[in-house]
Amino acid sequence: MKITNIEIKHYRLPLDPPFKAAWDPSPRTNFASTLVLVHTDEGYTGIGSGDLMVGFEGHEHLFIGQDPFDIQRHSRVLDNIDFHYGRCWPLDLALWDLMGKATGQPVYKLLGGSTNKVEAYASTGEMVTPEERANRAERLIEEGYKAMKIRFHHEDVRDDLAVVEAVRERVGNRIEIMVDANQGWKMPWDTNPVWDLKKARQVADELADLDVFWLEEPLPGDDFENMAKLRDMSKIRIAGGEMVRRTHDFREMVRYGSLDVYQPDVALAGGITKVKEIAENVQSNGAWFSPHTWSNGIGVIANLHLAAAVSDAPYLELPYDPPIWTPERRDYVQSNKLHAENGVLTIPDTPGLGIELDQEALEKYEISSAYFGGETY
Repeated sequence: MKITNIEIKHYRLPLDPPFKAAWDPSPRTNFASTLVLVHTDEGYTGIGSGDLMVGFEGHEHLFIGQDPFDIQRHSRVLDNIDFHYGRCWPLDLALWDLMGKATGQPVYKLLGGSTNKVEAYASTGEMVTPEERANRAERLIEEGYKAMKIRFHHEDVRDDLAVVEAVRERVGNRIEIMVDANQGWKMPWDTNPVWDLKKARQVADELADLDVFWLEEPLPGDDFENMAKLRDMSKIRIAGGEMVRRTHDFREMVRYGSLDVYQPDVALAGGITKVKEIAENVQSNGAWFSPHTWSNGIGVIANLHLAAAVSDAPYLELPYDPPIWTPERRDYVQSNKLHAENGVLTIPDTPGLGIELDQEALEKYEISSAYFGGETY
């Protein structure tokens, strides 16, 4: 089998009402997705998504004519592209989807997994009042979720803590609460200073008193030494690494003992091929692997397959914050929207990643480029 063609296609869904993401200066009015389609001479097509494939144009010839099963070779080429240009890891996802389809097996089985069920935590994204977040937490519990994540991004961290306090007061111990401090990396326009070690420790102590399950991204993502110090000081788990891009950085984080929970995303930092290696490394050193999944539905599914195969962590992230962030928005390029039943995600036992594209949506929302007016979402 040989790769004959690689297509990159872009789509944009208008968001009305807009999505008030915690990490954005103004509400998002649209949501872009990029599909990678890898075609072969035997009629199989692999599908990947989760990033914009910036920098891939002009590199197709490095893969065309190659055996799609030569995954280690392809991963090394993508790693070189990542170093020089941008994150093009959705191609790795498409290759795994292709290998699954060609062998008639779901990807999690190719990876050695024995279960197709993973407990999800509802990862919320909006900045809302303490009362509204408590109301939404109640609804998540009614849907069967056992864990949720709350995002920080107020100017005064006391306002963020008030949201967690309101949720804990309302729901008691009926749900686990994670907190994302959003200090690990910055959007291009965000020039505000990040927390230092003392502030991160103060917040961690406050959250420990509220029985928070883990504190995510409390320090810059490259501050491996201070993350390790914070982890030693704290009573709660420290999580991070969602935007760390290079495999050797994860090796350094493990050497320092930076984190309790490592969160590389297969769509953003290494594909399934390299993130599997990272997951095995961190878990062999006593930490958890629970990947970041906030790209789109295909990115979630790809991370789900890997987590089902190798993760020892109790929960996997599911971007879900109804009524504003729902499967209908997150998974708009797919006809099979991803839903958790009683808080559990189930992987379909269909070959590959199990992606079914919504052809009507693709025709309606296709655009020539994911960029317009400096905005990519």
